Amino acid sequence: MLTIDLYNQKGEKNGTLEASETIFGQKVNNDLMHQALVREQANRRLGMIAHTKTKGEVSGTGKKPFKQKHTGRARQGSMRNPQHPGGGIALGPRNNRNYSRMMPKKQRRLALFSALTVKFKEGKVLALENYENDKAKTKAFVEMLHKLPIDKDVLVVLSEKNELIQKSSRNVPFAKALLVNYLNISDLQKYDHVLFVKDAVKKMEEVFLK
Repeated sequence: MLTIDLYNQKGEKNGTLEASETIFGQKVNNDLMHQALVREQANRRLGMIAHTKTKGEVSGTGKKPFKQKHTGRARQGSMRNPQHPGGGIALGPRNNRNYSRMMPKKQRRLALFSALTVKFKEGKVLALENYENDKAKTKAFVEMLHKLPIDKDVLVVLSEKNELIQKSSRNVPFAKALLVNYLNISDLQKYDHVLFVKDAVKKMEEVFLK
């Protein structure tokens, strides 16, 4: 049985949480993780600002500029061809290109489980019992994080919306809070530690193991 260390707000260890072997004990597949990471990056990519017109889009007549034979010149079909001044651009940049990639749902989940397994084996997955404060204060949230065994940046995973944590972590450069549903390869690669708020571990099983 896999377990995740559970800490309270004061940084004191307060037991453990049972973790799913399907999620945190998966066989690591590096190729699948790379494929999922490339897909996420490609799907976030925006179209180019630069945009050129093809010969079918530039203004101008489609009339043949001169007769086919007996002129001593190379034959031409239209003045809108790329070789003529004012003609269309061949193979130029277009702002309507779609960079998105497809990946089966099962493969995406296996890639996510592989990434979580890597974090778990490295001892960089932990859980927080609860976080309470009178107001959403960045300073108080950072002080709480420093009490936990976290030496670098951290990804805080929530089971549901929590304005106190989300607002408190908004301006922390080394921390990011997100819901279980939005857990992704890119963030797992970027942030060194993963901190699950207690109910988020159970929520993961409900979301990803249906």
